[in-house]
Order: sequence, then C-alpha cells, then structure tokens
Amino acid sequence: MAELRLTNTLTGKKEIFEPRDPEQITLYVCGPTVYNLAHIGNARPVVVFDMLYRVLRALYPRVRYARNITDIDDKIIAAARERNEGIEAVTKEFTDKYREDMAKLHTLPPDLEPRATENIEPMRDLIVQLIERGHAYTAEAHVLFDVTSMPSYGALSGRNLDDMLAGARVEVADYKRNAGDFVLWKPSAQGEPGWDSPWGWGRPGWHLECSAMIRAHLGDAIDIHGGGRDLIFPHHENERAQSCCGYGGDFVRYWMHNAYVDMDGEKMSKSLGNVRAVRELLGMYPGEVLRFALLSTHYRSPLNFSGELLDNAKTALNGFYQALRNSADIDPEDIRAEDTAAFTALLDDLNTPQAIAELHSACKALNKADAKGAATCKGHLLAMGRMMGLLGSDPEQWFTEAASDSGLTQEDIEQRLAARLEARARKDFAAADAVRDELQAAGIELEDGPEGTSWRRA
Repeated sequence: MAELRLTNTLTGKKEIFEPRDPEQITLYVCGPTVYNLAHIGNARPVVVFDMLYRVLRALYPRVRYARNITDIDDKIIAAARERNEGIEAVTKEFTDKYREDMAKLHTLPPDLEPRATENIEPMRDLIVQLIERGHAYTAEAHVLFDVTSMPSYGALSGRNLDDMLAGARVEVADYKRNAGDFVLWKPSAQGEPGWDSPWGWGRPGWHLECSAMIRAHLGDAIDIHGGGRDLIFPHHENERAQSCCGYGGDFVRYWMHNAYVDMDGEKMSKSLGNVRAVRELLGMYPGEVLRFALLSTHYRSPLNFSGELLDNAKTALNGFYQALRNSADIDPEDIRAEDTAAFTALLDDLNTPQAIAELHSACKALNKADAKGAATCKGHLLAMGRMMGLLGSDPEQWFTEAASDSGLTQEDIEQRLAARLEARARKDFAAADAVRDELQAAGIELEDGPEGTSWRRA
C-alpha cells in the first residue's frame, strides 16, 4: 500500500500514517457552532479535511468521518434572543445553510454528524468519571476540570502550565481553584436551555462536547482529529485532557491543524470588518473556484484570501475546462486516481499545491497531444481532478453557467448574441461591435468560429 505521511501537531513531525485498524479509519473534525453563516475561514478546514477524507477512502476499505454540529452555546442563545426566536429555529436555519454552502464547495458529506444536544447523556457520564478520578470538582453550580491534575496538560499546544495559568485566554472566576481550570458543566439561567444533572439544571461546556461525542460515535480512541489552528488551545488541549483523564489511553493518534486565513494580508476578524461569508462569495464565484483557491496553498501555511487569488483560481479552472472542451470528441483513457502524480503529491502531507501543479502539467500535455496521446492525457487530467473534487462539470456548462458578478443571466447573454448576429447580417458592424464591447465589459468573452459564436465568462 502507498505510504501516507501526515504532520502530527502533537509531535511536530511529519509521520507515516499507521492506523489503529486498517479495516476502519476514524476521523473527527470539529464542525460549526450554528448561530450565523459560515465564513471563508470556517470553510478552510472543511475543504482541507474533505481532501484528507478522499485520500483515506482511496487507501482504505472503510473510513468513518465524523464532523459535529454544536447546537448549544452562549452565542446561539444570544442570537436566538436577538432574533426573538427559539434556539431550535436558529440552529436549524444555520445548520441547513452550512450544509448547503459546504456542498457547493464540492465537499463530501461526513459519515456522521453528531449534534451536541443529542449527546447530553455521554457528556454527563464523562463528567462523573472525571470527578470520581479526581480530575474535576464542583463549585457554585459549576463543574470544572482541574488542569493541575494532568501532568502532561499543555503537551499538544507546547505550553507549560505556568505560562497557561498566566495567559489571557482563560476565564478568571472566583470559584476556580486555578485560573486555567475550564468549565465542564455550567448552570442555565431561567429561560435558557438546559438539562437535569447531579449538579443542577444546566448545560455542558464547549470543550466537553467533542470528547463525549467522539467516544460515543467513534470509540475510545481515534486515528485522526482535525480542525483549524485556532482550536489547538484551548479547545483541543482541553479535549485531550478530558478524554485521556476520563477514559484513559492516548485518545488521538494524529492531530492535524490547518493554518489561518487572512483577508488581503490582514488577519480576518469581525472587528476589522473583513469577514466574508461563503454564501456571499458563492454569489460572485462558482464553488469550484472557492475550493481551488482554498487548496492552492498548503494547509499548514497561512492563506491570503483575496480577489486576486479567486480570479487566478478561476483563470486556472478556465484553462483546464477549455482543454476538456477542445477535446470533447476524445474519450478519456480510464485511469485510476491512485496512479497519478497528483495522488503521489497528496500522500506527502496533502501537498495540494504540488497536486495542482500536476493538473497544470496534464492540461499542458493534453493541449499539445496528438489524437493518439490525447486520450491518455485527458484521462490523467480527469482522474486527478476527480480525486481533488475538481473538474466535475460539463465544460460547456462551466463556461455558460458559472457565477458572475456581471448580473447577466444566460438568457440575457443569448439575447445580446442574437442582436449581434442580426446586426452583422445587415452589415451594421458598429452595432455588432458595441454588443461585443458590452459583453466584454461584463466579463463575457466571445469566440467566433465557422459553426457560430461561443461564449464564456472570463
């Protein structure tokens, strides 16, 4: 079997992937807190770990991929209150929109999508275990994890306990024994959602949810846990503490984290007003363009997301689809994705930039190939695209239906082309040129040929 190498955050090294059970790979990725639309930073781990999921499925007979839905959280409660709606209405709306938006990025649905509110019992059970083992304590209707009870606390984030206790990213409260202790269970105020527990009416802490859901749906320990780099501390550090102390064992064999998304060179943040919703971007570009842009930089490197990046991604995809359009009459050779250069690149810690370079090489070869070699080149291009979740559209459809901010629908364009044809027929070339200029200004390129005029969005 081909050798897959992944960078493990816990060790800081690129390691050969050795699953616990080669017959069933387990992958868990932290999903959304559903109180608002997903932004492009939220989309990066979805696309990155979709890529990993595709590679794992090509290598192993069964992969169980879980991505949770956090549907109880202070932010959700605040959003419901602001909208004067019930919690369920808010979480349903944004869960549905999240799924729709991520599907448009050509991502496969996870095998499991556990919801926090449907897993309260295993969460309470884990808290009981932690209290009994001396890792948690109750205080003022809260249950907290005692970070000093775990000698290796901080190993994932590479921080020592003294530094973390002095850090600014922890909530300081009088009822805590240590400033770094984190909440496992908190009381719910009147009118807020909650559940009965031995510690009173309340709800789970955010960190606890993933630990309990992983064990409930994937087992005591898993192969890979993924998420954005912002989750390493405190979320994943606390997950690791809860699970190792509550259940025993090492919990996760490989931790993987994608780097941040910056917007035009600045850190993306609500305070800067540069957070871009995926749904907004999908109104300007096809989802495949967004996916290509997100894959254009290695997942462990920061991604500078900009209009230029998206335009470059669209240009690259236009080139691939044009090559497929030009070879429409050639049947591609049947080639396995696992036998391509792009797949070899992906085996090296998901090296998507190199895989994209292989797509460009295959496209160049297809454009230069004679009739005999074109079938092989086209087969390689399509196989690599299929593995990466790209090039699945019909080329004609790509050029005529790709999203554009021009505001022109396909019907609008066809009407203008008909007017141009009539103008040319009566030899009114100035009017015909005016139509071409108008369409070019709207990002529509025309190509006149012996069989008529074809068009595409630039």
